[in-house]
Amino acid sequence: MTPLARKRLGKIALNAAGLLVFLFAIFPVYWMASTAFKANDQIFTTDFIPFPTHFTFEHVDRVLNEGVAGHSIWLYMRNSAIVALGTVLIGAVFSLLAATAVARFRFKGRNTFLILLLIVQMIPSEALLIPLFLSVKRLGLYDQLAGLIVVNVGLTLPFGIWMLRTFVAAVPKSLEEAAWIDGAGRMTTFWKVLFPLVAPGLVATSIFSFITAWNELIFALVLMSGSDGYTMPVALQYFFGQKGTDWGAIMASSTMMTIPVVVFFLLVQRRMVSGLVAGAVKG
Repeated sequence: MTPLARKRLGKIALNAAGLLVFLFAIFPVYWMASTAFKANDQIFTTDFIPFPTHFTFEHVDRVLNEGVAGHSIWLYMRNSAIVALGTVLIGAVFSLLAATAVARFRFKGRNTFLILLLIVQMIPSEALLIPLFLSVKRLGLYDQLAGLIVVNVGLTLPFGIWMLRTFVAAVPKSLEEAAWIDGAGRMTTFWKVLFPLVAPGLVATSIFSFITAWNELIFALVLMSGSDGYTMPVALQYFFGQKGTDWGAIMASSTMMTIPVVVFFLLVQRRMVSGLVAGAVKG
């Protein structure tokens, strides 16, 4: 076999492997969306039905019109959006400032701080449930969306700081020094020089924070006492009852819940890819 043939065969094998991984990852999403439009007799069957023989909007209509736990499904979507966007905005500010301080300044305990960030990420969130619950209650944020935002910021902040630190460290300090020589102040240099260069990394960390806050269940269930403050993951639990599980409504609600994440990702996917690649190369 010639080198050219081996190279083509290698590309074909690589593309085939990538296609298999893609199909393996996308199949649960496809099955969820297709089940949302299947009739009950096609959902509760032992036969493999990859495509609904006839589309029905019964489950979607029931979720939209009847709501969940006496509230409209849009209330839970709004709560999830407030928590997710609040987590992204607040977390982005603190992550960027902390990452800049860690990457640009040398201070006592810096390495210890970085190690603690890694250790915090290793702790299961369930282990922090009780202390965070007590802290939120003492702050007077129990049963408030602001409490959920604070908790989610705390959960996503270590990853954001650690990742953005790489982006800030990859920016040559000579660029900032050149701006100082031209008469720019520290804040002007930060916003006009450093911020545009680390913006792709900020987008990548924001996507992680958005998805984490959007899908969070445990804290949203524990820190909210009333159903009017629940987010979408908690609302889905109401379809699991003692008499059975309404899989059609679950799949319809899950499909609706997935759409904002997909839209958000499509809007920032280019910056995310460039950010991840830029963060992998230093210098």
